[in-house]
Amino acid sequence: MQIDCLKSVDSTQKYLKELLLSKKVTAPYSVVADIQTDGIGSRGNSWQGLSGNLFLSFAIEISSLPKDLKIESASIYFAYLLKETLNEFGSAIWLKWPNDFYLEDKKAGGMITNILDKNLICGVGLNLQTAPDGFAKLDISIERRKLLECYFENIKKSSSWKQVFSKYKLEFYKNQNFFTHNNNLKIPLENVSLQDDGSIVSNGERIYSLR
Repeated sequence: MQIDCLKSVDSTQKYLKELLLSKKVTAPYSVVADIQTDGIGSRGNSWQGLSGNLFLSFAIEISSLPKDLKIESASIYFAYLLKETLNEFGSAIWLKWPNDFYLEDKKAGGMITNILDKNLICGVGLNLQTAPDGFAKLDISIERRKLLECYFENIKKSSSWKQVFSKYKLEFYKNQNFFTHNNNLKIPLENVSLQDDGSIVSNGERIYSLR
């Protein structure tokens, strides 16, 4: 995975999409910035970019994804691999369904995914060094380049969805005091059931992350 390092950018996702659309680069490819001025968060929200944190977007060809991975659950798959990478360095970070990184009860970052032509684009924001009020920063000290190298190595292993999900579902109980959003409605996670494809069922309705 080639890593394109920028000093500052409005959005690593927008920048990467422009590179792909103009055929200047091909997947796999990643963009990381020291400062991000207009980051994209879940549900169209912005992600506040404080200097020293992780602002990352990367593209992978859909054809190279695990065959048993449902594309709607790609954010769970790639977010969990990043969570595992951070755990390997001693972090207690966990993944709230479907795409948020948490330390105890505070959000430390998140991931969103979308499709561009034949590519899956993943965008990551993570508070490595500083955090706005009400948010958490990472509980370990790690050099950004080292984190990315280890993360991309874990992605390169091409673990199946089944392998990743079998570990994720053991930790799903941590979601019970939280909620998610679906069509602008807050869905409590304490009474949902997690399905094998990564979706949840709430009051008989199946909900995919779609992020």
